Amino acid sequence: MSTPMNFVGLVSVIEQTHRHFQQQAVKAVNVSLTIRNWLVGCYIVEFEQHGEDRASYGVALLDRLATEIKIKGLVSAELSRCRQFYFCYPQILGLVTQEFKSLLPSAIVGSLTQEFDSELKRLNEMPINPESSAKKLQVPAGKLLHHLSYTHLVELIKIQDHLKRTFYEIECIKGTWSVRELKRQIHSLYFERCGMSAKPEMLSKLTQSKTEIEHSTDIIKSVYAFEFLGLNSKDAIEENDLESALLNHLQLFMLEMGHGFCFEARQKKILIDDEYYFIDLVFYHRILKCHVLVELKMKELKHHNIGQLNTYVAYYNAEVKRPDDNPAIGILLCTEKGKKLVEYATAGMDQQLFVSKYLLELPKKEQLEAFIEKELELWK
Repeated sequence: MSTPMNFVGLVSVIEQTHRHFQQQAVKAVNVSLTIRNWLVGCYIVEFEQHGEDRASYGVALLDRLATEIKIKGLVSAELSRCRQFYFCYPQILGLVTQEFKSLLPSAIVGSLTQEFDSELKRLNEMPINPESSAKKLQVPAGKLLHHLSYTHLVELIKIQDHLKRTFYEIECIKGTWSVRELKRQIHSLYFERCGMSAKPEMLSKLTQSKTEIEHSTDIIKSVYAFEFLGLNSKDAIEENDLESALLNHLQLFMLEMGHGFCFEARQKKILIDDEYYFIDLVFYHRILKCHVLVELKMKELKHHNIGQLNTYVAYYNAEVKRPDDNPAIGILLCTEKGKKLVEYATAGMDQQLFVSKYLLELPKKEQLEAFIEKELELWK
């Protein structure tokens, strides 16, 4: 006869069961997304090499393909990334042939010899070992797919050197790094510093003890997962989050100012140099005939924040502004405790000609600072 369960035990077992299946669902979405993108890259390469009408497409293939398929997220730049992903991770072929063989072009399937199959099996059974030789060092496909999100892999394929990329794969898996942590470690030249260290294992231990850990549910919040599932990026916003609440109220505040603001987008996604960025709020001002981009920073204002907003403004001036529009302007709000700052970004703008005119119609700094102060008081 089983031991009776108390109420605390009941709560615990339900929560554990939920977490288990939630993690399984997250992994399933990530694996499906990753394999789909690998297959897309495979199809493109196969067409480029063996397609009957490939010559008529030429360099415009990806643009034409993106226009025709109309799949959310698979724009030309993403199709190019899928192609690169296919070339960077050939070991994924082992998993694809086992589970999705019917989806592969016959030419690819036919090229799998018994010798190649046995080599893939050896690689997939090989444990992760940072001290393996460069020639043999390759992270098995199963470990890549079940421990790294596709967003991780997007960052990794930017690394051309195979050994360097494998190094970061291993360290990322070992430390369960977030994507932000992976990017930080790459920018800090962790690989190069490790190579120069007399005791690299000591540096590795120290680095791993200070890194930001990835949680399984974070994977599902990536832009790639949202698009793959047919969701909008705004679906990721948690209603109880302070930043979300501030943005909700700021949006209404701007519209109620009565100065001609027309709301266009929340978390507007733009693509610059193969990397996605998100602008918190985008308005069009019908009096000034220009776009107004608003960014909210829940921390101390840094110089790079202003530079980032200036980049957004420059992007809008180059890619979005119509001939009869005036140049875009950006508003940066900082909510650091004890210091509520507002900065205006005017990238490439003739200061004397435009800024004075803009500031007559835009909310004054004092108004925005008072708004932030009032909102933060509600959360104390």
